[in-house]
Amino acid sequence: MTSTFRPTRLLATAAIAAIVAGPALAQDPIKIGVLEDQSGDFAAATTVKVHAIELAADEINEAGGIDGRPIELVVYDTQSDNRRYQEFMRRVLQRDQVDVVFAGFSSASREAYRPIVNQFDGLAFYNNQYEGGVCDANMIVTGAVPEQQFSTLIPWMMETYGPKVYTIAADYNFGQISAEWVRNIVAENGGEMVGEEFIPLGVSQFSQTIQNIQEANPDFVVTLLVGAAQASYYEQAASANLGKPMASSVNVGQGYEHKRFTPPSLANMYVTTNYIEEVDTPASKEFLDKFHAKFPDEPYVNQEAANSYIAMYLYKQMVERAGSTDHDAIRAELAKGDVCFDGPSGNVCLDPKSQHMSHTIYLAKVEDDHSISFPTVWEDIDPYWLGEAGCDLTQNDPSAQYTPSNPPAQ
Repeated sequence: MTSTFRPTRLLATAAIAAIVAGPALAQDPIKIGVLEDQSGDFAAATTVKVHAIELAADEINEAGGIDGRPIELVVYDTQSDNRRYQEFMRRVLQRDQVDVVFAGFSSASREAYRPIVNQFDGLAFYNNQYEGGVCDANMIVTGAVPEQQFSTLIPWMMETYGPKVYTIAADYNFGQISAEWVRNIVAENGGEMVGEEFIPLGVSQFSQTIQNIQEANPDFVVTLLVGAAQASYYEQAASANLGKPMASSVNVGQGYEHKRFTPPSLANMYVTTNYIEEVDTPASKEFLDKFHAKFPDEPYVNQEAANSYIAMYLYKQMVERAGSTDHDAIRAELAKGDVCFDGPSGNVCLDPKSQHMSHTIYLAKVEDDHSISFPTVWEDIDPYWLGEAGCDLTQNDPSAQYTPSNPPAQ
């Protein structure tokens, strides 16, 4: 075994929970693979996902498990390395024989492992905000997608600040497809793209980009930057007195840059997120209380943590409705609809056609002191685009990813 596998503590947790719950958990465990980056470039945003899964597993085990069976977590640190995702996905599906896998932060990691999940007819939850478009019966997506984030955010920003837009995005499928969504929505609302740049992952120097933005003079900048290196942009832009409002679907909600960087480097950033810990609702407060009781040193509870926690309960619900961990039986339950959960981010439901999740979308504004306000909230936003474009996993499974310029064949 490699040093990245941590079975002892997790198996002990399941065993303790089984003792607490009594004979009801004296059955074979349900094994859940957890492939997440606990080191490397994305660890700041993703270690909390593992903690959220552990929190939910403890709660579910203490309440009697899933259909009377305890949860056993099989956790690997994928180290922000796509090759690790491929290696460990094969391992959890072939050797560890897990029933389901919770996996991946970046879209590149998802696309690295997704063919392996399909090869072995596994079932994987992707609990991240992303660029959308995956129509694959082996994937359940709980993160927000562009029609939930950009279709709300971009028109609001154009109405508030003006029609001229400049996008800077990470140069891989997330950034490229997200930028396509931004272009389309800007055009549909009568705006103008005055610039667009794609930044390779790992780049941390932005002086030329900042100069380009100053020369283009947009009304606001859409930032779709990913990882610790690219996050350097914000303090550099503040030092250069760029002073442009920012709009993002990914920053703050994942990497809590407003907590990590010195004010006012993120002032006037607007983010559409389905959850951040500043959400001031009774459900959010209850979730945070439980989270900090178990993980008192957690620096921030982000949207991916909420999505991962919710995903555990959605999986529990589908297994208990199906009476089985069999993937076909679970998919059959999902196809019936009404797979919903009222959790820390509000009420959510899985769409049977696309296997993506509805969300309440919060518009989070970073103030000068890096506190968060919420100028508006959009409730019950469905992941409508894939289904309207022709993805219907209740009828067929193309196992493909689509974009606005390459929709499913109708």
